[in-house]
Amino acid sequence: MYRSRHSRAGGNPCGATAAARHGLPRARARRWWLALVLACAAPLALAGNQKEEALADSVRLALSNAIKDATPPTPSFRNPSDEARYRNWLDTMSYRLQRKLADQQTRTEFLATVWYEARRAGLDPGMVLGLIQVESAYRKYAVSIVGARGYMQVMPFWTNVIGDRNRSALFNMQTNLRYGCSILRMYLDMEAGNVYLALGRYNGSRGKPEYPNAVLAAWNNWK
Repeated sequence: MYRSRHSRAGGNPCGATAAARHGLPRARARRWWLALVLACAAPLALAGNQKEEALADSVRLALSNAIKDATPPTPSFRNPSDEARYRNWLDTMSYRLQRKLADQQTRTEFLATVWYEARRAGLDPGMVLGLIQVESAYRKYAVSIVGARGYMQVMPFWTNVIGDRNRSALFNMQTNLRYGCSILRMYLDMEAGNVYLALGRYNGSRGKPEYPNAVLAAWNNWK
């Protein structure tokens, strides 16, 4: 009987042979195995699947302009107290994120870019971090089963609609965050500031509670 590499090692609870070890009948074993497969795949279930929508020319132009400016994420501050608050935010978020992004330089560059792109789009950086937590678990090269890419799980069709058709650029940190923040800003404007509905649009599941509730819950980790 075929046994997977993981089953032979006994290290994978999602293997089909695990059901046999529990002495389940064949039909029940198949159902048991399927349930475990779905459970193991659960972290991917909420990954982005934005829908390609008909956009007004003005919206398309605004989005296109928003993602063209490749200004490096260098923050500027009106006064020393604003800079102090930013430094405190950066230090606090870096401490919380170190288990996900172990390298300090990578973590600092990521957080600085999240802060810059979120603020540039008029978004709360904490909400963007919560969305990334749900979408990709902070994995730069994440690809969903529907093809969404990168930290913010941007669908490749957006590079045709508002970009230069370079889909591989969605694995660039700043490009991915620029697209994701700009698209979320557009959805917020379309929904008159309703965060719940805008998040649903971002995920391609408008009106369903699972995704917005997950992002709103994750947002609490970054306040």
